[in-house]
Amino acid sequence: MLFSKDLPSPTSIFTAYASMAGYMMMIRSIAHELIPAPIQEFIYSTLRSLFFRSSSTTLTLTIDDDNMGMDNEIYLDAQTRRSDLPLHQLSPDAVRLRISKGHKDKHVTLHLSNGEIVVDVFQDVELTWRFVTDGGEKTNGDDDGKSEYFELSFEKKHRDLVINSYVPYIEGKAKDINDERRILMLHSLNCLRWESVILEHPSTFETMAMEDELKREVIDDLDRFIRRKEFYKRVGKAWKRGYLLYGPPGTGKSSLVAAMANYLRFDVYDLQLASVMRDADLRRLLLATRNRSILVIEDIDCAVDLPNRLEKQPVDGKNRGETQGPSTLSGLLNFIDGLWSSCGDERIIIFTTNHKDRLDPALLRPGRMDMHIYMGHCSFQGFKTLASNYLGLNDTTMPHRLYPEIESLMEGDVITPAQVA
Repeated sequence: MLFSKDLPSPTSIFTAYASMAGYMMMIRSIAHELIPAPIQEFIYSTLRSLFFRSSSTTLTLTIDDDNMGMDNEIYLDAQTRRSDLPLHQLSPDAVRLRISKGHKDKHVTLHLSNGEIVVDVFQDVELTWRFVTDGGEKTNGDDDGKSEYFELSFEKKHRDLVINSYVPYIEGKAKDINDERRILMLHSLNCLRWESVILEHPSTFETMAMEDELKREVIDDLDRFIRRKEFYKRVGKAWKRGYLLYGPPGTGKSSLVAAMANYLRFDVYDLQLASVMRDADLRRLLLATRNRSILVIEDIDCAVDLPNRLEKQPVDGKNRGETQGPSTLSGLLNFIDGLWSSCGDERIIIFTTNHKDRLDPALLRPGRMDMHIYMGHCSFQGFKTLASNYLGLNDTTMPHRLYPEIESLMEGDVITPAQVA
């Protein structure tokens, strides 16, 4: 055959290829060990600019972790979103990933390491994320001057889609992920400072011994409040909601607060008014509460004798007999719907009381406590909920044979859910 003698054999071709591949792997390993990470990044960027300069169809956005000395919210959102991608979206060539698992997390979380790539698809558009750490990986929270950033690459023709739709999509997904992972905290007063513990109250709306209709009304009201950020802004009102829970002791007022916190994923601030003697301290404490939180003042009718707190209170020393600038009802109301009410967003304020008729009418004025919820005595519907919680009795499949008798016994009887439980 013509020129057949000049062609190398398949065996020699394979041997040469294997030798070349071996040399390349050895060179790569030596370069990775001996060349510092910043120089590797410089070489990578230079080669990329040389070989891909002709490809003007790709646009790369750099998302830095620092924004003029402040956190870059887009970077934080991207970091959250990237840690939630399924494994199949990671590059098959990935050789290093970071793994972590936080308190109460159901699953481990994978994070990109330096130089690793992940591919995302949004509205049939492929987007490539690359994570870069200048100066190597951060350890133990000490960055030693290192900076982190993401590179988001896509075709230029999709720029408007990415900026106007994909970035807001990332922000929304990050918010959902953070809400799901959020650890709820219970804050209480200690020497006029908030102290926090993890809130692990098991109460939910499913376990509440309430009438189904009332339960649905409360849930719908909470959902409506969360959705109406723009509505509150448009009508010129602070984004807050007030609830008054009233009824006899043992009817589940505190449990309802916990159920609302678990449903909304809001922190809870338990404010004991008797511990606060001045309006200035009250204002400072209230301003220290976070957004997306519930402020609870339990038993407000007996927590403090509000009208009598205007009296002068003697103290030791030269100030004996002088007023201490006591905490007043007006100071509390000013934070609820006065000028100070606008300091913060997405706040819920809850008052509980056993005696609604003893409250100052100023607390009940429309616009302060938006929804009054009566926590009454246990109904038969509530009894069935408690039976399901405690005994595992399911009313939907097969009602218990004693239910009719129990229902007749409960008619006209006054009994609280706490007594039933």
